[in-house]
Amino acid sequence: MRTLLLRWSALFLALLLAAPAAAHPVPFSYLDLEVHDTAVDGRIRVHLVDLAPALGLANPRDLLRPDVREAHRAAIERYIASRIALENGGFRRARWAGMAVVDANEAIELTFSIPGPPEGALTLDTNLFPGDPNHQTFVNVYEDGELRQQFILSATTDPVIYYRGTTAGAFAVMGTFIPSGVHHIMIGPDHILFLVGLLLLGGGWRRLLTIVTAFTIGHSITLSLAALDIVTPPPWLIEPAIALSIVVVGADNLLQRKDQGRDLRAWVAGAFGLVHGFGFANVLREFGLPQEALGWSLFSFNVGVELGQLAIVLVVASALAFVRRRWPAADKWVVLGGSVVVIAAGAYWFVERVFFGG
Repeated sequence: MRTLLLRWSALFLALLLAAPAAAHPVPFSYLDLEVHDTAVDGRIRVHLVDLAPALGLANPRDLLRPDVREAHRAAIERYIASRIALENGGFRRARWAGMAVVDANEAIELTFSIPGPPEGALTLDTNLFPGDPNHQTFVNVYEDGELRQQFILSATTDPVIYYRGTTAGAFAVMGTFIPSGVHHIMIGPDHILFLVGLLLLGGGWRRLLTIVTAFTIGHSITLSLAALDIVTPPPWLIEPAIALSIVVVGADNLLQRKDQGRDLRAWVAGAFGLVHGFGFANVLREFGLPQEALGWSLFSFNVGVELGQLAIVLVVASALAFVRRRWPAADKWVVLGGSVVVIAAGAYWFVERVFFGG
């Protein structure tokens, strides 16, 4: 009995040790892209067990035979090119070169070149083997001989963008992140209402410019700190603080009407601009900052925010100035009514975000 038990134990151990050799290799493929001024060169490595079913081969080890690989070379190239989207159909122009067996006879590596000057922004997407939902493609992007960016793509990831370290790349970054900054300020009612609250008391364009500049300086500082992961307070703290800043601005307007000799709006704008900057950064972080163009993307997003902000200030300040000129007696009611609305909206958002997680 003891001998039989030992034999079964030895057999189980042998099967256990042999399992890794017979198991599916890790479900990864590897894609290296070398971006040059005149072409994109690259190499891709795929496992035999992933590639064989796509070619209709029952035995992946058949691909170790040179004659089988050569017979299926065109099919392999077509399949890989059809599963990778780069630079608006760039793989349709790909010129394929070497093909070799690598990774201890577990994978095939192919090299290629996509001729023609690449665009400033290279969009990349791939789902190489949709039959395996766990399959991932590891991507390394090189430029000027240096590793600039890395991505992990799968069936569930969105397309990624690599921004080149060239003038064209900088313009591509600006073309993406400036509109994003404008869009964010325009769809953010809390940020807009904060600006409106600052403008209700009116004043000359010089004073309004000082107020807006203070707000810009404040949120630019914290936007940069948070986007660079230097200071990252949690959203559950920042979002209620933004709502509270709106309440403070409205209340300050009412207090200032009783004390015409003081105007603290620039200080309020600068102080609470620091808080709003963290809110901008939360959105920018979700949008995604390309590490290879971190400075340009951060700068461009901030420019977009400023352009949207200036548009709001121009429209609101002009409308308030028109009302004051046309109906001077309505000034106090504009300030009173507007400030009450600002306070009420800010209080509503504060309660919602603190107690209901809105």
